[in-house]
Amino acid sequence: MITRANQVWQIDISYIPMADRFMYLVAIIDVYSRYIVGWDISNSMQASWVVKTLQQTISEYGTPEIINTDQGTQFTSEEYIGYIKGLKTVKLSMDGKGRATDNAYIERFFRTIKHDKIYLHLPGDGHELFRLCLEFIEFYNTRRGHSSIQGIPPAQRYMQQAA
Repeated sequence: MITRANQVWQIDISYIPMADRFMYLVAIIDVYSRYIVGWDISNSMQASWVVKTLQQTISEYGTPEIINTDQGTQFTSEEYIGYIKGLKTVKLSMDGKGRATDNAYIERFFRTIKHDKIYLHLPGDGHELFRLCLEFIEFYNTRRGHSSIQGIPPAQRYMQQAA
């Protein structure tokens, strides 16, 4: 049972369509609060990009007890697994093969950002995509209430517990 912030994070990568190509969004969600603690966009899905995003997130928010991912090549790479093992206190958790529901919170976030922002304002380039993601994640974290957490925004729930 998840009872506090920074107990379990989920991380995943999603394909983001654009006007003439696509890019990728990596995002990290705190499961307890639904707070997006870290994210970035890229035109490739390198393990080093995922590790860098996770390093920046940990430097800002500290280490969670568990990080859950799917079994994508970035998350099964030596670079990623080596980084997680080097954290010592973090347990690595991976979804079973074909079990996207194990990472349901981050998958739901991807659906929400795509349907509520990106599909409505199809970005023309990476800079515009970054701006759209920044705007939406700020809104999602600080102003959008979630029924599963008593209708409050994720930042409020995260800060109550993480303090």
